[in-house]
Amino acid sequence: MTSSDSRSAEREAAKAITYRAAESERDKSAVIKGEFRSDTVFEVVGSEGGFTIRPTRLDPPVHKIFPDDEPEADETPEGKRRFVALDSEIVCGYVDTEYEPWNRRLIIADIEVVGPYRGWGIGRTLMSHAIDWARECGAGHVWLEVTNINAPAIRAYQRMGFTFCGLDTSLYSGTESEAETALYMSRFLG
Repeated sequence: MTSSDSRSAEREAAKAITYRAAESERDKSAVIKGEFRSDTVFEVVGSEGGFTIRPTRLDPPVHKIFPDDEPEADETPEGKRRFVALDSEIVCGYVDTEYEPWNRRLIIADIEVVGPYRGWGIGRTLMSHAIDWARECGAGHVWLEVTNINAPAIRAYQRMGFTFCGLDTSLYSGTESEAETALYMSRFLG
């Protein structure tokens, strides 16, 4: 099978994916172990007037598997919503959002796509559902946090219209990600 045939088969398979707001307990409790591979780090370099973020090649590339988060409460508080991507009844991706009315911000708390489904446009479609939800809520912008070593995600967010809006060099202190920097990205809604 040529790479063109492979891409065509993936596009056809992606058409079978359905999307919806999480309804069932299975939708709401599905967990996809976050991981990525990257040959680039977005290095934060301090300067006299602030900082610069520059992509720097990694040799060897890094493979990161995120540690387990603390368990969530069973109930979904007001303003939180999950959208799921389903292949038949199997959750193959999701995006968790939280709306903050005080500053009209929709936070992307987590977005995950199962490894074999990556590259099918599922993440982009999930983000589109989150942005539609942001507009329904009256949000002025969508905001997220990403580690500086997750170059594949950063590039995807940039293609989706997100730009850097800040960073935190201490967010991961005392965690398995201590050497990394939290980068914040936002997308203003017109």
